[in-house]
Amino acid sequence: MLNHDPQPNGDPPPARPAPSHPKDPLHGVTLETMLRRLVDYLGWEEMGYRVPIRCFTHDPSITSSLKFLRKTPWARKKVEELYLRYDYPEE
Repeated sequence: MLNHDPQPNGDPPPARPAPSHPKDPLHGVTLETMLRRLVDYLGWEEMGYRVPIRCFTHDPSITSSLKFLRKTPWARKKVEELYLRYDYPEE
C-alpha cells in the first residue's frame, strides 16, 4: 500500500525526477526543427525526391509543409525517419 502522507517530520515526500527518454532520439525535437534542418541539409528538391509529397515538390514552404505533416501521420513518419538518417551540426 502506498503512503501518500507527509514525511514524519512534516515535509512532503521527495519529488520524483522527471522521466527522461534516452531511447527516443526525437524527444525534444519539434517537427519544425526537423523540417528546417532537413531543408538546410538536403534542400527542397532532394527532400521531394526522398519523400515525394506535393508540399515538398510544388512551391514548397515550411508553413505549408508543417500544416500538411501535422495532419498526415504517414508523411510525418517518413520525415522523422529521414531526419534520423543524418547528423546535424549543433546550433
